[in-house]
Amino acid sequence: MKVVIVGAGFAGLRLARELSNQQGIQVLLIDQYNYHQFQPLFYQVATAGLDASNISFPLRKIFQKSKNVRIRMAEVQNIRSEDNIIETDIGHFEYDILVIATGADTNFFGNEQLQKHVLPMKSTVEALQLRHRLIHNFEDALLVKDEDLLRKLLTVVIVGGGPTGVELSGAIAELKLFVLPKDYPDLDFSKMHIMLLEGSGKTLSSMSEKSSAKSQAYLEKLGVEVITNCFVKDYDGNKVTTTDGRVIDSSLVIWAAGIKGNVPDGIDKTVLVKGNRIRVNRFNKIEGIENIYALGDVAFMETEKYPFGHPQVASVAVSQADQLGNNLKEMLVQKNMEAYEYKDKGSMATIGKNLAVVDIPKPKLHFGGWFAWLIWMGLHLFLLVGVKNRIMVFINWIYNYFTSDQSLRLIFKAFYKESAVDQEIKIKLQEPFEVSR
Repeated sequence: MKVVIVGAGFAGLRLARELSNQQGIQVLLIDQYNYHQFQPLFYQVATAGLDASNISFPLRKIFQKSKNVRIRMAEVQNIRSEDNIIETDIGHFEYDILVIATGADTNFFGNEQLQKHVLPMKSTVEALQLRHRLIHNFEDALLVKDEDLLRKLLTVVIVGGGPTGVELSGAIAELKLFVLPKDYPDLDFSKMHIMLLEGSGKTLSSMSEKSSAKSQAYLEKLGVEVITNCFVKDYDGNKVTTTDGRVIDSSLVIWAAGIKGNVPDGIDKTVLVKGNRIRVNRFNKIEGIENIYALGDVAFMETEKYPFGHPQVASVAVSQADQLGNNLKEMLVQKNMEAYEYKDKGSMATIGKNLAVVDIPKPKLHFGGWFAWLIWMGLHLFLLVGVKNRIMVFINWIYNYFTSDQSLRLIFKAFYKESAVDQEIKIKLQEPFEVSR
């Protein structure tokens, strides 16, 4: 059985490991990168808490001892389901079973202006670009005298109050409190504003009321201005305009307001649903096609418990991959496949040091604070790929805990994405300036 897996995220990697060294199955894992990215910790890379290498792991190293898994770094161009062929930029590959595990990308909801000027955070490269823009803004702030321009540089707007937006807001707030005043003693950080804009009535809307309320309280304790029931209408690189008439001056807007499935060309548009997800049956098989499956964020499965689809989180992707792996093994011996049922083990989010929230469905528990933060740390360490990565992340976390500092605030020009404010600064800096402390 030739199994081709597209995407090495949580679902694709887990399925490949499940099928590794399985007799009767040949696996080809295709991804545009040669490494697995641990998305839940992108925000720590973006805020200089972790190095990018700490949350990335080479795919070929994972499968060094596998006899049946092969890796190809390629971009999928088209799927010809009638011929059982997948077309990529390095050639064509045949398959008996195709598994689409391409995950999700940032959803700008068709707004090209936003897409041009805001910074997303759905890859390691984007997290590094965000880090460099954030730090570069403070370097620029040292040079400007214009109060309006200074306000833009010291105002950070995060759009989206889900886990990514909440965790990122908390991390930037801790930078402001504990790190930046020591790095930039010339700047008055009482003028720095961190604003979190959320379209619904609460942060972490997918979690319990208690956890949502606690998360907002934690953020406000750290100095984040949380604005709910607020939708962003436009951003031109200088000003954020919201649907309720607010205008916010900012040179840095981070977009964490939504995701959409990465669907390869060749998939019938009739099986796509809201959020650009592929409709699948209870076995993760795409409707109307016998031998193509979809897993994780890109898949939409309607069940009695989840009539609007499963949450787009790592635990769903991993459990779907486990189930499909077992079913493919059963197919080899012509046994019946087992339908998928998601068993929710809970959800969590961290806001800062000693500040996190956890929801557990059975028994029904909601708690926050230091103990929740320990649980969050332990789970994420366990989910990281590679013993070395776990050790390095743990050491970094211990060091950060006691020092509230990290030496990763480096600007690499290759990753720096120039903003609309940069040109304005260049114009204003034509005359000499004095460096003072």
